[in-house]
Amino acid sequence: MIALKHILVATDFGEASGAALMYGRAFARTCGASLHVLHVVDNRFMRSGASDPHEIKSLKVNQLNACLSDNDRGILHACAIVETSNTPAQAIVDYAKSANIGLIVMARTGAARSSKLLVGSVAERVVRTAPCPVLTVRHPEREFVAPRESTM
Repeated sequence: MIALKHILVATDFGEASGAALMYGRAFARTCGASLHVLHVVDNRFMRSGASDPHEIKSLKVNQLNACLSDNDRGILHACAIVETSNTPAQAIVDYAKSANIGLIVMARTGAARSSKLLVGSVAERVVRTAPCPVLTVRHPEREFVAPRESTM
């Protein structure tokens, strides 16, 4: 069996992302691994315009930190990371490589079939290029991990 030391949950704050975080916590707890939670801010939102790019990034950091509990930080040594990139999938893969991640857990959203044919989803790109296994979670998730366990 491979020992997992670092587990990454990549989140876009969508409905299925909560399920991905629940699975990531469960794996981290079971394996005694640290939990990394990453959100990638798309660069197009960081360009000058009506919103301050630093304010957007700050809001995402706060939103990501709100997803983590004291138990996540204390027991799972969880850390929240916000990156900015034109290519979210590449940013996730690059972070996984640099942090020696053993498993990536992320949501798989139901993108429109035509857009998936043209460019593929972020999850599909991560699965194809990740340096480690990737678990994709759909919403609603199956009841493999009990919700009450997610706060332990």
